[in-house]
Amino acid sequence: MIVVLDFGSQYSQLIARKIRQLNVYTEIAPYNVSIAKLRKMNPEGIVLSGGPANIYAKGAPRLNKRVLDLGAPVLGICYGMQAIAVAMGGKVDHSDKREYGHAIVARQEEDALWSGLARKQRVWMSHQDRVAQLPKDFRVLGVTESCPAAIRHKTRPIYGVQFHPEVHHTTHGERMLSNFAIRICGCKADWRMKDFVERTVDELREQTDGRRVVCGVSGGVDSTVLAVLLHRAIGDRLAPVFVDNGVLRLNEAEAVQRSFASLGIQITMARSASRFLRKLRGVSHPEQKRKIIGREFIKVFFERLKPNDLLAQGTLYPDVIESVSTKGPSATIKTHHNRVKEVLKLIEEGRVVEPLKELFKDEVREAGRALGLSKEILWRHPFPGPGLAIRILGAVTPKRLAMLRQADAIYLEEMKKAGVYYDVWQGFSVLLPVKAVGVMGDERTYEHVLALRAVESVDGMTADWSKLPYDLLGRASNRIINEIKGINRVVYDVSSKPPSTIEWE
Repeated sequence: MIVVLDFGSQYSQLIARKIRQLNVYTEIAPYNVSIAKLRKMNPEGIVLSGGPANIYAKGAPRLNKRVLDLGAPVLGICYGMQAIAVAMGGKVDHSDKREYGHAIVARQEEDALWSGLARKQRVWMSHQDRVAQLPKDFRVLGVTESCPAAIRHKTRPIYGVQFHPEVHHTTHGERMLSNFAIRICGCKADWRMKDFVERTVDELREQTDGRRVVCGVSGGVDSTVLAVLLHRAIGDRLAPVFVDNGVLRLNEAEAVQRSFASLGIQITMARSASRFLRKLRGVSHPEQKRKIIGREFIKVFFERLKPNDLLAQGTLYPDVIESVSTKGPSATIKTHHNRVKEVLKLIEEGRVVEPLKELFKDEVREAGRALGLSKEILWRHPFPGPGLAIRILGAVTPKRLAMLRQADAIYLEEMKKAGVYYDVWQGFSVLLPVKAVGVMGDERTYEHVLALRAVESVDGMTADWSKLPYDLLGRASNRIINEIKGINRVVYDVSSKPPSTIEWE
């Protein structure tokens, strides 16, 4: 397998995912993992991730030079390349010319890393520091106009690239990673998602150790895959709970109950809408909404947790890296409801089960296919834990919830009628905190504005807005305005992630 040492990059898991797509098993470990543990993992190759720090800044993560002496080939990416240079006696400093975005790397020397590639490669850069002086016995494999872009040791398989082969914008990045993992490290491309499923079921049996597990389910692919894995592992010791938090989509609870019944799993319905809405009354700030809903979720689950029980969550890697880092020194983007302090405390106590936390959404769907889940479950659009509360900008009220529920149901219904629902990664409606002038009949109106959102994505880390057919948008807009009292204007969101996020809050 390959081990990715995380220096705080938000793309560390993307590196692992890209290598796993080559059918090479990959795990992530902190950059400062002990040499003894790393040796026990017995990797055939090691990748050093990028990171947000300056290598010479106080407290910046440094590479333990002993990692390079384990005998496994090493590939440092961006900050990882700089970490290799410093550990081996080279020099890194600020570049007069920062590189963000596309760049052209010109090959200087032939190497297995470039196998099958042209002399010039279009890559993606994101750095302001550069290797100013190579360590002893290193040579340059490729350059951009401003810096060494690829280096390696003259005799040992130690590599560094200043660009990011893991991102989509590096045209042949996957080939470079394949060259490293398969040609240089000698890994066999024989790992499949069914291996993850089988291994996870065995690990869940061991981790739960005969205890009951309370599992929150929403009907989405993440929590459904989680519940099915647990059900296979522990059977009746699984206690799945669906929480009606008052901010669900139209007829959500009934649909989820039917879905799990078809899988042979009986869920408990926690009818808790009034307590959530009472806590949300008058709250407008999105972070407050998330924290309130997160805490109430935990309270609901705590009421069902016995002293020896475990709590299971369908946390994915994008959730982890956008809230708190469990592998390396990553930056916080937003708080996720499954990373509030109560959950963090349970994690410290070893009472939280999160077998999907190192997977992306597309990998969870692949796991779901291996488990035999239906297309309707696998491709159901993602729905956030805080629900419609973060799709109502401003205060959450019963009237605004009713409007948004109806509007969202119309929008999704029209998507399905047009045959594009499964072509869209996520589609939803957002009620804006503004009103606009309109005219209905002979009367002037002053009512709410609704935004429609649809994005295309693979893993939720990046997303582009969907180019939905105009006639679909027109029908949805017309129905929403005519059928829902209180909305007189519909707009379409054409922003991508980044710089925007998929959700508005």
